[in-house]
Amino acid sequence: MMIKRICTALVFLLMLSAKAVAQQSADDSLKEPLKQVLSEIEARFHIQIKYDESLVKGQVVTFAKWRFRPDVDKTLNNILTPLDISFPKTGNVYKLRKFDYPRWTVEDGKQQLDYLSSLYNDVPSFEKRKYAIRACMLSTLGLSPMPKKPNSAPIITRLRQMDGYTIENVAIETLPGLYVCGSLYRPAKSKGKAPVVIAPNGHFQSGRYNKDQQKLCATLARMGAMAFSYDLFAWGESMLQFKFEDHNRSLAMSIQALNGLRIIDFLQAQKGADVNRLGITGASGGGSQTFLLSALDDRIKVSVPVVMLSCYFYGGSLSESGMPIHLCEGGTDNPELAAMFAPKPQLVVSDGKDWTANVPEIEFPYLQKVYGYYGKIDQVKNVHLANEGHDYGISKRKAMYAFMAQHLSLDIKAVEDADGNIDETKSTVEKEQALYVFGDKGERLPANAIHGFEQMQKVFNEATAIK
Repeated sequence: MMIKRICTALVFLLMLSAKAVAQQSADDSLKEPLKQVLSEIEARFHIQIKYDESLVKGQVVTFAKWRFRPDVDKTLNNILTPLDISFPKTGNVYKLRKFDYPRWTVEDGKQQLDYLSSLYNDVPSFEKRKYAIRACMLSTLGLSPMPKKPNSAPIITRLRQMDGYTIENVAIETLPGLYVCGSLYRPAKSKGKAPVVIAPNGHFQSGRYNKDQQKLCATLARMGAMAFSYDLFAWGESMLQFKFEDHNRSLAMSIQALNGLRIIDFLQAQKGADVNRLGITGASGGGSQTFLLSALDDRIKVSVPVVMLSCYFYGGSLSESGMPIHLCEGGTDNPELAAMFAPKPQLVVSDGKDWTANVPEIEFPYLQKVYGYYGKIDQVKNVHLANEGHDYGISKRKAMYAFMAQHLSLDIKAVEDADGNIDETKSTVEKEQALYVFGDKGERLPANAIHGFEQMQKVFNEATAIK
């Protein structure tokens, strides 16, 4: 009897095992390698799909056949979206890439902008939203309340005399042990108080040492302005305190905003500075900082964001979109942040070979609509260079010089040749080492300087804690 029971039990267990194996086999039959599924899609819809092998390696699609639809885009969406893979299309070719949260389709960006535009139709309704977004932005960045300023004096290097302007390198302590370095360009001869232009850098090679950046600030100084160019966080001399990869961490966005606001404090405290004539301009990531700071600080009177304004691209670095300010008040975008500068003078410079290609048709009409609420539609301009790409080259600088000259009362004739063309030949491009504050090897970095992102994060949290 015992043997019979044991045999019965074994048979039962074998049946369960067989059933489990069969079930597992059935489950496995519903799975397909992503690479195989993509080949099936190409064959069925007669398209081409390009991708990096590392993106699809090891990826498996469950219930793959059930995800197919008559429409190729719906099929790709069903299969790829759960895997955080996007599939932008050019012609009949789809190129797969890892999902990029701050990069939408143009259509999605336009729909979002149309929705935002529907939320207001006059000055009171727009102003109400504007101040709600600003409060949310400051809170999201961790700058509400603003941290207390360190009591230290700025560190300023020797004055260098150039043709029509001077340069000093400056380090400002923005949090205890956290320094931002830059270069201050001044007109050699002062005729009363000088307007001020803050020039945040973009993600271009060499940062503030870049020749375009140096020419920009030197030329503005020769036109009669104080101009200040400064390092991105974890770029330039900031790398004496941090690693390069720290720039692409979310808190970098907060630090850059804080640095910009502290630099405005510094510039407006300068002897001979006209606090009522403050402009800002930057390209690419510097353009992001331009409309961010312009939205946050009413002291800025003229804004020129260059090759950055887009309804569908929020910035490819966490230093531009890492803190979720774009989720404020049910969601906002960069054109709405730029619109928060209305009705003050604003020039948007765009080009035909990056994400600003649609500015004349999409983003600029939206800005005109908002400026129209104030009866100031003439105060917002767009210079679109359809055949140019992503830089702050001479044609873009020329547009900015003319706009700043008009609205900050600068002397543009001081930088024109006999034919009325902008002449930057007297704007010296210095070697990188000449722009250092702390020495060729960082030997003059202050003893209290923070070293490492974790230490900086601790200092930031302590400085911004509500007491």
